[in-house]
Amino acid sequence: MAEIEPEIYVLEDEAGREVEFTELFSFKADNNGKTYIILKALDPEVEGVLAYTVNPEDEAGELIPLETEAEFDMVEEVMNTILNNPEL
Repeated sequence: MAEIEPEIYVLEDEAGREVEFTELFSFKADNNGKTYIILKALDPEVEGVLAYTVNPEDEAGELIPLETEAEFDMVEEVMNTILNNPEL
């Protein structure tokens, strides 16, 4: 059975260098219907994760920045739940 290669996202950091990221996980929010994607850098020296909204029907895979503090809070809550629960 063929293994599916994860999609690689190339983003620029604050210094203008290209950094490769891969999807850690994604989820669809019940409250607004948006799909969120959490990205982690492939380089272990790059700390933290990035969160964006995506349109799953958009073949270009455009990453859309979070718009509100409420979105940041909701994404952080979901991340904490998933990352701190080994059964998920």
